[in-house]
Amino acid sequence: MEKEQVSFAVGEKKAYIPIVQGGMGVGISLHRLAGAVASEGGVGLISTAQIGFRENNFDSNPLQANLHAMGKELKYARKLAPNGIVGFNIMVATRHYEEYIKEAVRLGADLIVSGAGLPTDLPLYTKETNTSIAPIVSTEKSAHVILKYWDKKYNVAADMVVIEGWKAGGHLGFHLDELEKWNDISYETEVGKIINIVRFYEEKYEKKIPIILAGGMYSAKDLKRAKELGADGIQVGSRFVTTKECDADIRYKEAYINAQKEDIQIVKSPVGMPARAIRNTLIRRIQNGEKLPPTLCHQCIKKCNPKEIPYCITDKLIEAVKGNVDNGLVFCGAEMYRATKIETVKEVIASFLLS
Repeated sequence: MEKEQVSFAVGEKKAYIPIVQGGMGVGISLHRLAGAVASEGGVGLISTAQIGFRENNFDSNPLQANLHAMGKELKYARKLAPNGIVGFNIMVATRHYEEYIKEAVRLGADLIVSGAGLPTDLPLYTKETNTSIAPIVSTEKSAHVILKYWDKKYNVAADMVVIEGWKAGGHLGFHLDELEKWNDISYETEVGKIINIVRFYEEKYEKKIPIILAGGMYSAKDLKRAKELGADGIQVGSRFVTTKECDADIRYKEAYINAQKEDIQIVKSPVGMPARAIRNTLIRRIQNGEKLPPTLCHQCIKKCNPKEIPYCITDKLIEAVKGNVDNGLVFCGAEMYRATKIETVKEVIASFLLS
């Protein structure tokens, strides 16, 4: 693409469009999607969540399989976008979180975006490196806690902040009862409070901290509104699923296109967080009280007891990404009932940039 105006910077690198591609696991945002977005001037994120699920040793040694796959995926994404910004999305709730962070830094990732918990010690592994860091926050409280902690303990500020709202797909940064109080107007008030906190640390550290608004981003109208609120850009996840470059099976993408508004629901994840997904046979079975115990634990989440969970989230996310969308877990953003066709990454980006 023709690179003219810089939207924001991540470390020493520049984003030429105000779009960060959200990290989506398992296997939804790997090198093809991340590389495609980065090559267009945005920020591409590879999800490390069970990233090695296709490796031969995944069942016997999931940690090593995942670490090995991280290197492969970043290498391939770099080939697609040699000068682009490519990083990893790494969930705090992941078992072996520190090992994944260290590997991302060792591999030279441009950026680590981290949520599903507060990444309190992320700067410990990235300080004095070229890897930038961005926490995902959803409330004024979480923004205050993480940015103050980094300031006091590590004397650093975030390089970017992602504010993920209530319309996001997958795991959400809210308790179930909190979700009921949010609407577009009330959450915009919360966004304003978070932005004020970020601005404080911008002034203290005398550096620009890009603010990226996420959750339900579907059209140019959403980008326009995000900028009006004071954000520098948006994070787009689900909208990129229905692209040719998305790493998921075509049947996964078609599940989005076939979904009606009422099919996209809040579900309780086995990891204890509310999540947004497409209602299918799996969801109905679980909601009816059926239990589907895992046959093998792949050590995905820190606080998971395989004997107590209704189903294994790794198993069901892998089922879905491979195309078994009726018996797998299909995470999905709130606005994706609007999807009608498979597009390219270039076309999706162009739709956001319409004036």
